[in-house]
Amino acid sequence: MCSRINETVIKPLGDSALIVQFGEEISPAIHQKVQAFSAMVNQHPFEGFVESVPAFTNVTIYYNPVVVHHSFVASQPMTPFQKVSTNLNDLLERMDDQQVFEGRLVEIPVLYGGEYGPDLEYVASFHKISAEEVIQIHTESECLVYMIGFAPGFPFMGGMDERIATPRRESPRTAIVPGSVGIAGKQTGIYPLETPGGWQIIGRTPLDLFRPDLTPPTLLKAGDKIKFFSISPEEFNAYKEGSK
Repeated sequence: MCSRINETVIKPLGDSALIVQFGEEISPAIHQKVQAFSAMVNQHPFEGFVESVPAFTNVTIYYNPVVVHHSFVASQPMTPFQKVSTNLNDLLERMDDQQVFEGRLVEIPVLYGGEYGPDLEYVASFHKISAEEVIQIHTESECLVYMIGFAPGFPFMGGMDERIATPRRESPRTAIVPGSVGIAGKQTGIYPLETPGGWQIIGRTPLDLFRPDLTPPTLLKAGDKIKFFSISPEEFNAYKEGSK
């Protein structure tokens, strides 16, 4: 069973979560709604609320069904899903369409090419341009973090210039070095941990994206705007040593 308000759909996800779907198209406009609603739920949590998880086109709301069952007073019998949906519909009606979510601007240093970016030359040859042009195009774009997923702290970013959009590798690597900056189709992203992966690796950042001893444990979050800039091997080492 789903509920709907305007073009937004609320549908169950198991017995302790639901999805608020704002559309099907990945776009800055839908992203704005996703981030604004996620922030609103966090600011006005209902009893039994656990967390909200924003994604490309929706927000997943996790809740404790036992707490919800005993906390909400209704004029007629309702399931926990129906009770939470009613609360969220009220928030959706209060959400101003003109409300603008402003994310942080985060600058990410990257050492491009060589052993740090083994696929840079492939990306350049795929587009029949030079490696230097790939770097220039990648650093000119201001990218948007649509969601964090796949691995702790992994940012899925849109807004990369389509002139360097490149398909994933036909044969994924079994291990990607943490900090590796890659391209997959029209997206760019950064591997926070050593994991398998099929993105085209064009460089590496010395910054740690996943920091489990800190709060929050991830450097980036959904809604952040990212600007990459190129650094030298000496600067890379200086970042790693903490002198920059």
